[in-house]
Amino acid sequence: MTSLVPLPVILPLLGTGATLMLFRFPRAQRIVSALVLTAVVVVAAVLLVSVDRDGTQVVWLGGWEGLGIALVADRLAVLMLLVSAVVTLAVLLYSIGQGITGDERETPVSIYHPTFLTLVAGVSNAFLAGDLFNLFVSFEMLLFSSYVLLTLGGTAARVRAGTIYVVVNVVSSMLFLIALATTYAAVGTLNLAQVAERLDGLPPSVALMIQLLLLVTFAIKAAVFPLSLWLPDSYPTAPAPVTAVFAGLLTKVGVYAIIRTQTLLFPDSPLSTLLMVAALLTMVIGILGAIAQSDIKRMLSFTLVSHIGYMIFGVGLATEAGTGGAVFYVAHHITIQTALFLVVGLIERRAGSTALLRLGGLARLSPLLGVLFFVPAMNLAGIPPMSGFLGKVDLFQAGVAQGSPLALVLVAGGTLTSLLTLYAVAKTWALAFWRSPQQAHDMARLLVGHGEEDRREQDEQAVPAMVEHRGHVHVGSVAFGAADLDEARQVADADAPDRDLHQLIEAGALPDRLPLLMVLPTAGLVLASLAITVVAGPLVGYTDRAAADLTDRDSYVGAVMDGVPR
Repeated sequence: MTSLVPLPVILPLLGTGATLMLFRFPRAQRIVSALVLTAVVVVAAVLLVSVDRDGTQVVWLGGWEGLGIALVADRLAVLMLLVSAVVTLAVLLYSIGQGITGDERETPVSIYHPTFLTLVAGVSNAFLAGDLFNLFVSFEMLLFSSYVLLTLGGTAARVRAGTIYVVVNVVSSMLFLIALATTYAAVGTLNLAQVAERLDGLPPSVALMIQLLLLVTFAIKAAVFPLSLWLPDSYPTAPAPVTAVFAGLLTKVGVYAIIRTQTLLFPDSPLSTLLMVAALLTMVIGILGAIAQSDIKRMLSFTLVSHIGYMIFGVGLATEAGTGGAVFYVAHHITIQTALFLVVGLIERRAGSTALLRLGGLARLSPLLGVLFFVPAMNLAGIPPMSGFLGKVDLFQAGVAQGSPLALVLVAGGTLTSLLTLYAVAKTWALAFWRSPQQAHDMARLLVGHGEEDRREQDEQAVPAMVEHRGHVHVGSVAFGAADLDEARQVADADAPDRDLHQLIEAGALPDRLPLLMVLPTAGLVLASLAITVVAGPLVGYTDRAAADLTDRDSYVGAVMDGVPR
């Protein structure tokens, strides 16, 4: 089965070439992309079974054992491969149903498929990389394909967001290059197994410097606080399928790199306390940001940051149970976060906006959309017995077992974050799905001083009291800032072209139905998130075995260096 190991990288790259040659034939591009990603799903599934049964599989490209590029498929790598392959296939089908960006007339969509497949190849290569330089190459593949995908359509907002993304990631790449140079100068190799063997012979200060450089680099990719400020401004402006795959996968590549290097290179890390403090701040500050948002995309972007904290919590514990909990949470969160962003794309398609100010009555307008949002939202919040609840319990048990005061504080912080996540998604549900479109429209008018006469004629309970404070208007528990007030003025202005959901319904301007090829992949991912709950027992067993492999670095080193002259 070792011959299958390079295929998750090679197949998307071959697909990239094929779709480039077929740039004049969009239908052929779609067929090639779908076939390639389906093949990657099959290969990843076969590898998962094979590696779990037979152990870690290693391929030295070109047969240059000890000198060439090593691809290593262990339990962690193939689990990430399978989850990412399923998610990217669902996102591809969704984007085909949507028409890539929704504004094809201005967008050169012929570049979408080659770029998307390059992104998939970069993700797969990152998971299989057996040396730091190959991991760096993977990150660069992600960077240039991400920039193209972020700026599809070339709108001012997307170019601005893409510029922020590129600047942050170029800084990260420079740090990574410095880390590579430092590591090579210190130990004479970049192969992870060889670095693991030789780091023990270095002075502690040199090893600590290498660890800090790698940790900061990967923390930027993973959006760990305080290196996460770029993310909420970069992701929401991209087309829905692009945002979904970025939110679901790209930050997890950074988390994966942290798990890999911390367990393999620095098992007795002196930075565990620092990681746990960063995890706590990431969780709490991220979710406080989510609560303050009045747009569903931005709210989900902040929850994405917040829940990265759970994974870093598991890594920071530096125990087998904590690592197993982190691996399970990564697999769960990739599926949930991608599904939620796809649902947000459906909301935008159906109602014309994701701003809470413009939305209301979606549950009545589209009950299926309500179900597709409600299920993963409750899963994200950790409602029993869903996989989000099981993942958090797994991490909390590991924290209690570790028993340090900081670990117990993190358990409390994780519980608080879970409750605040529930509050954030429940608020979104109440405003976007539960209240009527008329109530949303009235609130927008009242925010900017319109409709006072109407207000006196209404039931006072229908529209909550408003309080102005430091440039914000608070309506019940929701705060609206200057940008929201500008949006409210557009809604209230009868001559403005922008309409809210109530006005679209009154004008009969809503689409009759959502495209089936957008709904089916979204529903499939929601069902997959529920399936994780159903198979949680076997999956937890698998992630525990993966954690045992990670904490026994001799097994990884032995598999990679078997037959290689030392």
